[in-house]
Amino acid sequence: MEIKLQLFDMVITPEGRLGSRCLLLSFLLLAVWKVGSGQVHYSVSEEAKHGTFVGRIAQDLGLELAELVPRLFRVASKGSGDLLEVNLQNGILFVNSRIDREELCGRSLECSIHLEVIVDRPLQVFHVEVEVKDINDNPPVFRLKEQRMLIYESRLPDSLFPLEGASDADVGSNSILTYKLTSSEYFALNVKTNSDDNTQIGLVLRKSLDREEAPEHSLLLTATDEGKPELTGTVQLLVTVLDVNDNAPSFEQSEYEVRIFENSDNGTIVIRLNASDRDEGANAEISYSFNSLVPPIVSDQFIIDSNTGEIVIQGNLDFEKVNLYKIHIDATDKGHPPMAGHCTVLVKVLDINDNVPQIALTSLSLPVREDAKFGTVIALISVSDFDAGANGQVTCFLTPHIPFKLVSTFKNYYSLVLDSALDRESVANYEVVVTARDGGSPSLSATASVSVEVADVNDNAPAFAQPEYTVFVKENNPPGCHIFTVSARDADAQENARVSYSLVERRVGERALSSYVSVHAESGKVYALQPLDHEELELLQFQVSARDAGVPPLGSNVTLQVFVLDENDNAPALLPPGAGGGGGAVSELVARSVGAGHMVAKVRAVDADSGYNAWLSYELLPAAGGGRSPFRVGLYTGEISTTRALDEADLPRQRLLVLVKDHGEPALTATATVLLSLVESGQTPKASSRTLEGAAGPRVSLMDVNVYLIVAICAVSSLLVLTLLLYTALRCSAPLEGACGPGKPTLVCSSAVESWSYSQQRRQKVCSGEGPPKTDLMAFSPSLPPCPVATDVVEHQDLNDDHYAKNQRQERCPLQSVLVSTATAGPLNMDQATPNNLVPNLKSRPKFPFSSAAKERLLSPASERLDSLPCAPGILS
Repeated sequence: MEIKLQLFDMVITPEGRLGSRCLLLSFLLLAVWKVGSGQVHYSVSEEAKHGTFVGRIAQDLGLELAELVPRLFRVASKGSGDLLEVNLQNGILFVNSRIDREELCGRSLECSIHLEVIVDRPLQVFHVEVEVKDINDNPPVFRLKEQRMLIYESRLPDSLFPLEGASDADVGSNSILTYKLTSSEYFALNVKTNSDDNTQIGLVLRKSLDREEAPEHSLLLTATDEGKPELTGTVQLLVTVLDVNDNAPSFEQSEYEVRIFENSDNGTIVIRLNASDRDEGANAEISYSFNSLVPPIVSDQFIIDSNTGEIVIQGNLDFEKVNLYKIHIDATDKGHPPMAGHCTVLVKVLDINDNVPQIALTSLSLPVREDAKFGTVIALISVSDFDAGANGQVTCFLTPHIPFKLVSTFKNYYSLVLDSALDRESVANYEVVVTARDGGSPSLSATASVSVEVADVNDNAPAFAQPEYTVFVKENNPPGCHIFTVSARDADAQENARVSYSLVERRVGERALSSYVSVHAESGKVYALQPLDHEELELLQFQVSARDAGVPPLGSNVTLQVFVLDENDNAPALLPPGAGGGGGAVSELVARSVGAGHMVAKVRAVDADSGYNAWLSYELLPAAGGGRSPFRVGLYTGEISTTRALDEADLPRQRLLVLVKDHGEPALTATATVLLSLVESGQTPKASSRTLEGAAGPRVSLMDVNVYLIVAICAVSSLLVLTLLLYTALRCSAPLEGACGPGKPTLVCSSAVESWSYSQQRRQKVCSGEGPPKTDLMAFSPSLPPCPVATDVVEHQDLNDDHYAKNQRQERCPLQSVLVSTATAGPLNMDQATPNNLVPNLKSRPKFPFSSAAKERLLSPASERLDSLPCAPGILS
């Protein structure tokens, strides 16, 4: 237990008795408490007079007055000399000599004198602490009695000019200073207290100066402390007003704070100041220097570069000696007169933080599957730092933008866990950098890297570049021909990315798909296993499946549309004799009285190919005798007609050879023989007369099944080709080209796209629409050529006859004639365009004994046809 005793102004008389005043105070004194350690505390004010009572030390230490001398009672004080003594007669501790707290303890807030009391017999040592209380015995002191200031008259109001404050050797409230400036219309005092209770004072210009009116100003600055009684100090301020150079250098801020470690090397740059001057030339050239008020302790430790403004260490900084330096800096320009800007640099010396954190990685679980769940632990991390306090407090963090995070499990222990979804296809490996940073200032940090590999999971199916492909293959290809290669890409890795290909099996008619094509499992090459026949199969559509080797496997399909292109592999086939002519000789009776242009017979043929390959033309071979025949054959109709009136000079039996030729490359032909017997009019059979009368009647009554089939075929072909052209234009954005002859009132033009053609990708332009607008019919065909110009016109007296001209147009442009007739008769339903419903007198026509395959192709409904049938008159005549 401890008791504190404080005495003021107590005087001991030479006789060892207390004065009356001391006696009065003695009743107010507290008893002195002893402690188990033997330590006693007293207090006394500094500057106390000699003999001032401090305490009854003998009584408080439990010693008898009679024992003091025999036991050699004595007091020792380290470094305090004989400031305090003990009266051995009464055991009172009193002030022996002047006590100056400022001399004894400086500016320390706590100041005490330590006494060791020693007695012998037996030997005992007692410790006594006497606290020295501060009194206001030191007035504020300015370092200089007179401060001179140079201020240019151009300085603006509110400009601040720093002043050196006063210092007070006392502590506590006795050292708190207030400042007062004599009244002035030009200047005011600015007092500012910083965060560290450091007071800065300066002159503030209240009104613009005029050197011509008042070249000098004398001010008195008074500093007053808060002691009892108050003490003051003054300094004379002499302000000289200078002329010219009206812009002073200025700093970005009035005060800079710099923190630097105590172990910084000499030559270390503390700060690089940068002042600016709005003037130009020499008035803007700035020179940096310490202010004249800077104390020697600052100039001993630091130097400043006058050109760059760098403050550099030139001495050893010791945190234990001085931890704060206040440096006043002047930035002076080179004007006439020069102007100066001012700032203050506070240099705080910091204790060092010289231990770097350490990181330990354990229990790595690598690689990590890309489908790992959130929170999966990947590694355990521990950190340590040998420093103490804030310097030893370590925090850990990761590099940003990674799918991982650190979870604190215990002090300085962390778990590296998965924080978001992984995708190996996006990022296959992460370099995770763990950074440990302590709480020092400045902090030290250490890093450790963890390479996290992401293991693949089969989460991506093979993907084709497009959902379907269109392939064109010529018929009669060799078996095993490579027609296409499919390729799918799998974003996974290793086995999960190994793709194999297979056919999606289905039935093609009566046969399995695998009997037509096959696909290589590894390369994706598609092969045709057998020759393809356009007449049998025009479109083969199937799917190829791509599957990876993952578990479970993933797959996708692609559609292949294989169009079989026609080749000219079928020669024209003549219809049997029962149909009006054929493979053998066809006999017909012709009256000698018939006129020019009379049809006497007709050759009928069909070609199983398509397009140009099925477009037939007819020509009359020269007679064996070399004579000129009175007959001709229609180029596209196969109709044999007279070129002039028959006379007696003509042979009674005429043998005509008609060459039927398609337009393929190379062209295939067939030859028909027609035997004509010239008889008198009375010998002609009735059936023949009816036939001749029917031929002379209206043209519509002569329409046979071939004409209507041509109409149906052309219409279906036009619709399909139009669809393909639109489809290709949308897919390829290829513009359609067209060409039409001039002077046609109604014209529809089309151009076959290069990727779709039944005649080896030839571009053909189709123009139709001759005649008045009522009879126009728009038709599109990829293989219909323009009508040829007649070159075999025979001079005849009836050539200007309308009937003959009509026959000529029908022979050279049968399709246009049919289209005009059909349009005139009304709309035609192409889905019902069959030989049984197109022509009213179809039943009276002979049967067509051609192959069932050709008949199926020609007579099938339009909705079942997959390509445009040839728009040519030679398919069925």
